[in-house]
Amino acid sequence: MKKTILIITLVLLYGCKTQKTGTSSTGEDLILEKSIVIVNPNEVDAVIKNRAYDLGSRLLESCNTSRFKPFSSEEATDKVIQNATPKILSETCKKINFRNGKFISLDLIDVKHDEINEQYIFKYNINYEKKYFKRELTVTVDATNKVSSISTKEVSRKPM
Repeated sequence: MKKTILIITLVLLYGCKTQKTGTSSTGEDLILEKSIVIVNPNEVDAVIKNRAYDLGSRLLESCNTSRFKPFSSEEATDKVIQNATPKILSETCKKINFRNGKFISLDLIDVKHDEINEQYIFKYNINYEKKYFKRELTVTVDATNKVSSISTKEVSRKPM
């Protein structure tokens, strides 16, 4: 009887073993990864580069002056215009200014081109008065030359 219970238990344990679940690279994932290519900044149209830089710096400069000139429908998509309200910006600026100090300038890190959606993704290093925390700004310009997203995030420093 004990042997039978032991054998049944072993068979059940073997039959119920967990299967390895992980992310497998499907063809669609590989296509999306290959569709985004790093581009030389000199190859990008000057109008697109200026649009990304101007709107990004205008947004960050509003933290210094507390005056924000809203984006127009020719500069940004409706989603960006709705999310860039003075109330949201003042709350965000308050947090950023406390940790980082006054905004100084933007330095272009890299430009990526999404060939499927025809978007350019600009990544900037944000220079602040205080050097304790590092932040990056990401600006996406779509095919119609409008900013479709703007985001900033704190980046951890890499050890030397």
